[in-house]
Amino acid sequence: MAKLLSVLVPMYNEAEVISIFVDTLRPILDGLPVDWEIICVNDGSTDNTLKIVREMSAIDDRIKVLNLSRNFGKESALTAALDHARGDAVIPIDADLQDPPQIIPQMVDLWLAGVDVVNAVRSNRDTDTRIKRLTARYFYVLMNAISNIDVPQNVGDFRLISRRVLDVLNSMRERRRFMKGLFSWVGFSSANVFYERQGRAAGKTKWNYWRLWNFAIEGITSFSTFPLKIATYCGFMLAFISLTYAINLTANTLIVGTDVKGYPSIMTAVLFFGGVNLMFIGIVGEYVGRIYEEVKQRPIYILESSTGFDKNSN
Repeated sequence: MAKLLSVLVPMYNEAEVISIFVDTLRPILDGLPVDWEIICVNDGSTDNTLKIVREMSAIDDRIKVLNLSRNFGKESALTAALDHARGDAVIPIDADLQDPPQIIPQMVDLWLAGVDVVNAVRSNRDTDTRIKRLTARYFYVLMNAISNIDVPQNVGDFRLISRRVLDVLNSMRERRRFMKGLFSWVGFSSANVFYERQGRAAGKTKWNYWRLWNFAIEGITSFSTFPLKIATYCGFMLAFISLTYAINLTANTLIVGTDVKGYPSIMTAVLFFGGVNLMFIGIVGEYVGRIYEEVKQRPIYILESSTGFDKNSN
């Protein structure tokens, strides 16, 4: 029996690009020495995304559709696709064609040769702004420096993972999900293929700098407690400095006497230590908030309907 490859496509308001994406992807998959399925996840789109992918599923039963009850975010939508994939290997990919499906045959060849994880590495990111390239670079440097995992630089969700890696990922049901970190955390044998990142085939990106900033915080707090250690180290350092200053002030007063310090110096000290305290309370709050989300045990996503998975789908 031929092996099955599942291509996983989270979608949010991608009506403009879906047809181009599928028309590009399908011939490539047809040329593979494996069977295939495409799982499209409609993540609460407000345009015609759901209608289009359902029409495609009616024409080709290898195209399947998961419709979430609302927008849960890309990480949750990807989790839904991972949960429902039947393939011996899976490839998450965005519908905007910035990650070229043309390298999928290389990824499949490496998988068939025995590699469990094939990372698609961006060798060129000229389509991104200079600020985005710089912030992405330093994020990966920081992430790898303070965490106990090695997240490959310039690798997004576009990669191939084998069934045994997928089974491990599906056993991890944490609610706050940083998928790039989870992909790296599980380990297994890996290889890289390289490509030049393209511009979007159509439509507009859903990511802005605020969302990217929160995404970076999610990654750091999901895989590192180093920010909490910084709070501890800073607390000890400031306490030592304060103690040293207090001893020096007391000695000067007892030995030579000293003028009463003025209002500006007192306010500077109060505002400085108050700011430091609030900053580290915020850091602790980030972790407490994530604990709060986890202990409620709410589902990662809610499936409103599915199409193409079995004859009872709606």
